[in-house]
Amino acid sequence: MDDNDATTMRAVVLSGPGPVENLELTRRPRPEPAPGWVRVRVEAAGLNRSELHTRLGLAEGVTFPRVPGIEATGTVDLDPDGILEPGRQVVAMMGGMGRTYDGGYAEYTVVPRAQLVPFRSDLPWETLGAVPETLQTAYGSLTTGLDLRPGQALLIRGGTSALGFAATALAKEIGATVLATTRGADRLAVLKEHGVDHPLVDDGRVAAQVRALLPQGVDAALELVGTPTLPDTLRAVRVHGTVCFTGMLSNQWTVPDFYPIGYLPSGVRLTAYSGDAADLPAEVLQRFLDTMAAGGLSLGPVHVYPLEQVRAAHRDLEEGNRVGKLVLRTQPAPDPVSDPVSDPASASAR
Repeated sequence: MDDNDATTMRAVVLSGPGPVENLELTRRPRPEPAPGWVRVRVEAAGLNRSELHTRLGLAEGVTFPRVPGIEATGTVDLDPDGILEPGRQVVAMMGGMGRTYDGGYAEYTVVPRAQLVPFRSDLPWETLGAVPETLQTAYGSLTTGLDLRPGQALLIRGGTSALGFAATALAKEIGATVLATTRGADRLAVLKEHGVDHPLVDDGRVAAQVRALLPQGVDAALELVGTPTLPDTLRAVRVHGTVCFTGMLSNQWTVPDFYPIGYLPSGVRLTAYSGDAADLPAEVLQRFLDTMAAGGLSLGPVHVYPLEQVRAAHRDLEEGNRVGKLVLRTQPAPDPVSDPVSDPASASAR
């Protein structure tokens, strides 16, 4: 296909489960939307653990070859029903993106209209691309999952992940006191700079550190690492407090031989959160983008890769080489984009 052909696009295709070499940048025809679907010109696509799980063969219901990506940020290119005007800024997420139909690792993608959330913002695409799925998950975890209230204390297990930074920002806006963990003492300052009140080194015994600060335990905890740390996280929470299981940075999410009475501390509640585009109201997205533009909110560091570097991005995602959110710039940027995090000592996935 001609690289300049307006009917084609660049897209990253995952041929099947396996190493990063299974991700290949190719040219393919631009997808045509059916009624009820919308074609989006993708400007940026955030990377998520979900896509790593897909590449490693851990996700269910995925067919190959597949363009990965459970989220995308860009503009409406074509709505065959004429409901959304061309050029309208939108984010797309979930609903089978990158699993049962092609996702955001491409210059164009086609998604059901229900998976789109419109917005208006002058923020750079690299910044906007880091927001949708991270904000949706953090917002849903703190509201639906934890019902976090002003004045409460929140523990975030996995604080230097993109989701950890987002949860910190939203929890501080709610008015909570935030404790958050990292595996390296050299990353405590990064947590402090992004609003964490009590950064903690995760030595596997975080509950003891929490109770040294708050003898009764925290009111709420957000588990982002997975089942290996969940028992210790549960022990950090007060009676009638709540733990929300949201993330799986460890790639472990099942509990073998689960015996509730022996596993759960008396009176501590365990919930979970997994959301969709409908769980991020347009007014919530707009409000947070406006707050970010005014300098009143940061969702943490962002690391940008051109589409040609998708393998390097996935390698960094898998090996935990970065703090914060990884974003693919799917359209050629007019100018080189600098990485806002330059300190190599701050690199980590959690």
